[in-house]
Amino acid sequence: MHTTVTLLADAPAQLLPARQLMAFTLATHIILVPLGVALPLITLVMHHRGLRRNDPVALLLARRWSAVMAVQFAVGVVTGTVLSFEFGLLWPGLMGTWGGVFGIGFGVEAWAFFLEAVLIAIYLYGWRRLKPRTHFLLGLPLPAAALLGAFGILAANSWMNTPQGFTLGADGKPEDVHIWSAIFTPMFGPQYWHFVVAMLITAGYTVAGVYAVGWLRGRRDRYHRLGFTVPFTLAAVFTPVQFVLGDSIARSVFHKQPVKFAATELVWRTDTHVPEYIFGRLHPDGSISGGIKIPQFDSILAGFTPGTKVTGLTSVPADDRPTATQATIAHWAFDLMVVIGSLLILLALWYGWCRLRRRRLPTSPWFFRGAACAGVASVVAVECGWITAEVGRQPWIVYGHMRIAEAVTPTRSTSLWIMLGLVIVVYVFIFGSLLAVLLKMRTGWRLADARRAGERTEEPEADTPYGPRPRVPAGDPPSGGGTGAGPAEDGRP
Repeated sequence: MHTTVTLLADAPAQLLPARQLMAFTLATHIILVPLGVALPLITLVMHHRGLRRNDPVALLLARRWSAVMAVQFAVGVVTGTVLSFEFGLLWPGLMGTWGGVFGIGFGVEAWAFFLEAVLIAIYLYGWRRLKPRTHFLLGLPLPAAALLGAFGILAANSWMNTPQGFTLGADGKPEDVHIWSAIFTPMFGPQYWHFVVAMLITAGYTVAGVYAVGWLRGRRDRYHRLGFTVPFTLAAVFTPVQFVLGDSIARSVFHKQPVKFAATELVWRTDTHVPEYIFGRLHPDGSISGGIKIPQFDSILAGFTPGTKVTGLTSVPADDRPTATQATIAHWAFDLMVVIGSLLILLALWYGWCRLRRRRLPTSPWFFRGAACAGVASVVAVECGWITAEVGRQPWIVYGHMRIAEAVTPTRSTSLWIMLGLVIVVYVFIFGSLLAVLLKMRTGWRLADARRAGERTEEPEADTPYGPRPRVPAGDPPSGGGTGAGPAEDGRP
């Protein structure tokens, strides 16, 4: 405990509020990231199905999802921009010293945001204005733009974990920067693919969860069945893949960031035959209380043999490693992520068994209860992944080169606390507005569905919350309230 108190006492007063502000904005922004990265792909899969099978229900789902995609993208741009500014405002030591090395990642992300905004606008505008095939082809670059944005931010983050691509001058500042080496660091590949698949899984389960709730409430029509099946199938297929990628990134951390691995696994001293602890708490003297101990299993996981040597936290001085509390936080976040991933695999296997062997959806209400919770659980797993990555890297903001305390702003801590309070208020308003908009869209769609059911029309594609209004014959006054095209409208100007 003495070591922990000493380290905290030596830290600048600005460090705690700056970290809390960054943590809050990152944790809230990442809620939107899965839909921003993966919803375009899921939407285009549904769009393709609608065109290939001439399925108006699939086209209706694609159109509605594209509306959601646009709304969440607008909010995501706001929260992402706040994060970008915070790097310069809260961590001037980082950007001032190292911005020229890893800042290219943020530049790539900015261009990706701009490109994705243009492509979303074209995709939304194209409904009922472009030929179906042309419209679909213009939407195909959307997933690539989303992946490009993930590429930029993961390039920057992986560099902070395994910095390279520069030499240090006599003044201790980086020079002779090699951009490609700075982008493609040893941790980039494992981090990038683990992140991308996590986004696809999370978005798939989140979208499917909406229709799983409808299924539990008795809405068993084809609209809900198709809205559930397509995103859930995509997520279920990639869930076992994510388990393999998660093992790969953990192994990369073991080799490239051994102290971070020690914090994640609560390894105090370097040794072989190291036990695995499921949860548990690390104390400053190296003892572990609580949790489930599995003898030798950590060494087996790290190197496939009990004789694998695992580096411990005490292999480096106390001020170069996470504190016992930080290690416990990283360990719990990692274990919770693994538990959620394991449960999602069981859910995916249940689904796969029924689809492949029985050729139908599962009928148990418990399956759909699990599916309804899978989206929220996936978001929690994503949050835990970032906690593991960032808390486990403490006290380094650039691993092995710059501590967080050296990068923090000199702004008074009181001002930072006030800023945190204001950001919380603003974000509550932003996310509340997002929720209100989505609920209003849902209500409008349900009213349109009810009206269509009463009219017994076979053209659900005609009722959508955006797009051109019906043509008004010459001499007739405008209706003033129509937002959807009539069944006879062909949609072309």
